[in-house]
Parts: sequence; structure tokens; C-alpha cells
Amino acid sequence: SFDVHKSYPMIVYFYERSSDGIHRHSIPSPSRSTINRPYCTSNGYLVFVPDITYKTGFPGESAYNAIVSGTKAMMARFTFIDEQRIGLQGQSWGGYQIAYLVTRTNMFRAAMAGAPVSNMVSAYGGIRWESGRSRQFQYENTQSRIGGTLWEKPFRYIENSPVFFADKIETPLLMMHNDNDGAVPWYQGIEMFLAMRRLEKPVWMLVYNDEAHNLMRWPNRMDLSVRMYQFFDHYLKDAPAPRWLRDGLPAIEKGRTDAYEF
Repeated sequence: SFDVHKSYPMIVYFYERSSDGIHRHSIPSPSRSTINRPYCTSNGYLVFVPDITYKTGFPGESAYNAIVSGTKAMMARFTFIDEQRIGLQGQSWGGYQIAYLVTRTNMFRAAMAGAPVSNMVSAYGGIRWESGRSRQFQYENTQSRIGGTLWEKPFRYIENSPVFFADKIETPLLMMHNDNDGAVPWYQGIEMFLAMRRLEKPVWMLVYNDEAHNLMRWPNRMDLSVRMYQFFDHYLKDAPAPRWLRDGLPAIEKGRTDAYEF
């Protein structure tokens, strides 16, 4: 039961604006890509879901301003938040913002990003595999909010791309990016993973074969849930590190062992 006199780790989850769903109930279930809020709050975590207001041309900076200031405001208001044990989690556009945030701040102890765009330059020149649409429209006019073409605003594309600033990252980052993702090309996760590996940064990447942007198969949803909460339990609760987190899981072992053991 909740005790106001104790301190608790907190996971910050976000995607655009979520305040209109403040009274919506989430059914406890295995994850398709994001945290399950009832599971978290039933297992010793606080959950904070901030809204983000965007300025065209500065999607990463807008996320940073809203999430960091919001988290600091929560910590100032509630003494039961453990300021040293705060994590980040998000998927897709939320995953991108997490990848950006960890290049800008070390205030979060661990972060999990699902299907993040890491390089807006290369992503701009791709297609959305599921629909076949060019990706250019979303950077110029819609969710990615750059507000111009690559040739009109080249530095905006670079400034908002986490891969160019991966050398600044100190936060352990767990990613999920699947090889049949029709919304965000799989290579975006690969670029971020390889950049961080090259820089010897703490990073893990989960790839569920033949799965799309969000997981559909129940065993994979169960597997993601186990790994995501093992990751957060280790970094935010000092639980032992499972073997996959400590030693990795080579491709030749995939499907033969889960390496969940501590």
C-alpha cells in the first residue's frame, strides 16, 4: 500500500498530450510497446504522464522543456518521489523524444525507447513500409515538426537527431525495434544502437522478428514485459541484473534461451 512517508521510484511516460485520458482505466496486460500503468503502480512505481507543447522546428527541445520541467515540478511538490530513481519510457514518437532527452540530460537513471527515429536526415529520405508513403511529409508538416525541407533547414534536422549527439549519453538505454516495422524503419534503431555500441555506451536492443511497430504475438508481448520490468527493476530498484542485461544475448542463442535468470 502507498505510504506518503516513503520514497518511490518513478517512470515518466509520454506521447504528445495525454491529459484527456486522466480518468481512463488501463487493463493490466502484457505490453505491446509501452508500460502498463496499473502494473507499475501495483509494483512500487509512481507514474508521471506529462503533456508536451511543441514549437515548430524544435520538437526535441520542446519535449525537453516540458518533460524535464514537469518532472522537476513533481519532485518539488511530492517528497515521496525518489529523485535519484526516475526512468523514462515511450514508443514511436515518444521513443524518439526519449532518445533525444538522454543526449541532453542525465537526470533520468534509465530509459526505454520503442521504435525511435534516431536520424532525421536518413529517416526523411525513407518510406513508411506499411503504407508506401514517403516519410518527407511528416518532417515538413506533421508530427516531426521540423517545418521545412531537408535543404531549407538542414541544421534543424541534425539538431533534432539523437544519433549526432550519442557521445553525450550516459543514461542506460533499452530499445525495442522490430524488423517488420511499417511505421518507423528498423534501421533507425540500428543506427542508434550501433552508435552507442561504438561509443561504448550502455545500450540494449530487442528485435522481435516479423513483428510490426507494436507487438501482436502474445509470447512476444510477455517477453517484452519481462525484459522491460527487469531493466527498470535493476536500475530503479537495485534488483539483480538478469543474464541478458549483464552479458547480452547473442543471435545464435535467440529463441533457444531467454536468459532471464539472475
